[in-house]
Amino acid sequence: MRGICDDLDAETDALREVVAGLTEDEWLLPTPADGWDTHETIIHLGMADVAASLAVLDPAAFGATKERMLSKGEDLHSFGGLDVRSLSGAELWAWFAGERHRMTEAFRALGPKDRIPWFGPDMSALSFATARLMETWSHSHDVADTFGAEYPQTDRLRHVAHIGVTTRGWSYVNRGLEPPQAPVRVELTSPNGDLWMWGPEDCEDVVIANSYQFCLVVTQRRRAQEADLEIRGDLAAEWMEIAQAFAGPPTSPPEGRVGG
Repeated sequence: MRGICDDLDAETDALREVVAGLTEDEWLLPTPADGWDTHETIIHLGMADVAASLAVLDPAAFGATKERMLSKGEDLHSFGGLDVRSLSGAELWAWFAGERHRMTEAFRALGPKDRIPWFGPDMSALSFATARLMETWSHSHDVADTFGAEYPQTDRLRHVAHIGVTTRGWSYVNRGLEPPQAPVRVELTSPNGDLWMWGPEDCEDVVIANSYQFCLVVTQRRRAQEADLEIRGDLAAEWMEIAQAFAGPPTSPPEGRVGG
């Protein structure tokens, strides 16, 4: 848990570098994520952290707050009755940084297999923290692409890639489709040149890529046909077209998105 929390903190630092120095007008510029600006993006990340901290520190209170929120038709951005939309960019980041620290400190006290309640099924602490890293990485790209900022490529991508691989079945179920039984092999080159591999060596369906390109696709920051992927086999091609490493209703990445 210390390792994944250290990596989560590093992703938070990378995002801080992107937003540092933004003017108030820039905080409100639309990102490539439809309907979102940087201000709303940080609210989204921070509210999820608020909910995560409560789920770890007081599961009963989390359950009651979740039920009350769902009964009123509210979304995560209003979790716990908080309203941070009136904060300036700098004030919002200070709020987010505090909530992020509270969450990671709560995670550090857990064992990797400890269970945490959430809006869907309970999750292990390790999976939960990894999912928070994946979401931070994904939304950080929305912000970085808005301003043409370079986002660091590090071996922390392995966390994102692993979720991308393990959510293959979810990508089908989420669209009301039957997940294929046949496996797909994934071979990714890491930023330091190592090879990361998932799936049997004798698979007919294979995805070969730079790890960064693969992560952009499974987090729907790029369309498969607009990323640098080598895809072999119909099942591999089908998966890359619908890959979705995050929860929520099925979505598709915007066409023609560039950057990163």
